[in-house]
Amino acid sequence: MSRKERPRIEPSTLNRILLIRLRRIGDVVMTTPAITALKKSLPHASLTYIVEEPYRRLVEGNPRLDRVISLPPDQGFIDFLRFIRRLRRENYDALIDFHGGPRASRIAFLARARVKVGYELKYKNFIYYIRLPRSRKDGYFHSVENHLNLVKALGIAVSEPPPVELPPARPEEKERIDAYWIENDLEGKKTVVLHIGAGNAFRDWGAGNLAALSDLLAGRSGVRVILAGSAGDKAREKEILGAIRRPVLLLVADLNLIELRELLGRAALFVGPDSGPMHIAAAAGTPIVALFGPTLPENFGPWQAEATLIAKDLDCRPCRQKRCITEDFRCLRSIRPEEVYAACLSYLN
Repeated sequence: MSRKERPRIEPSTLNRILLIRLRRIGDVVMTTPAITALKKSLPHASLTYIVEEPYRRLVEGNPRLDRVISLPPDQGFIDFLRFIRRLRRENYDALIDFHGGPRASRIAFLARARVKVGYELKYKNFIYYIRLPRSRKDGYFHSVENHLNLVKALGIAVSEPPPVELPPARPEEKERIDAYWIENDLEGKKTVVLHIGAGNAFRDWGAGNLAALSDLLAGRSGVRVILAGSAGDKAREKEILGAIRRPVLLLVADLNLIELRELLGRAALFVGPDSGPMHIAAAAGTPIVALFGPTLPENFGPWQAEATLIAKDLDCRPCRQKRCITEDFRCLRSIRPEEVYAACLSYLN
């Protein structure tokens, strides 16, 4: 809608608000400032958040949310219809689609809400009563700013952008990390969590680079290196272990997302590519050295974090991560381990 066509909204009448952001780790984490801003301005409002099951723990237990609905990532058509039938019994005053993907937009279209807010998306504009662009005409919005703009579209003032925030750890989650810290004698050590995952080839720094950096870091007195990743990173873990010369600790496929936050909260430094764990490190308040290849920090940099961001100024950046026109992923692979190590030293010295 044009500015003149947008319906006038009285925020005080928004009592039930539905939020949609199905996946993935970093994207869900970067909606949390918008959640905080909403609840701060509308403490009376009930907030419901729809997320996919693998990422549920990122919002479950958030004190600003009243309800979390988790969906299986591969939901059959009949189950989806049953879910929509249940959802349509609930009449929301407002709906915010932070996602805009195929399933999220279908939910937004079929749900009942007095006002629906989303991004300007080709073939989907009819779904939302209020639509906002994802990019500036003269630059970029950070993803957090994009989400906050959707909140502002409801007539809500956001004077100070909040930080990213994750739910508190459950007692058993905290106890597990406490025990790990003691068992591995990490108290008083400078612990570096090296994220070895990639997500796709465009964000893959390479096993050789990871192994070289691990050896450089582990070679410093008082520094311990932990390799962290998901279940899909076990093959990469094996590659690195076959190439390194110095001992490291392993936590690949061993932690849930809040346990990872607890681990990072005790670490001296997080190192890794633009990724979900990078944003969890920002939520933990841990210093970050992040490698950016096809993506731009202006869009996806760690929000309000103490961070050093390393990227190469290439004409092909940013890209849509469909095909590497140079076929060698040089935007990331040309970052040398020595460069990253030098950035780490500023936090470890």
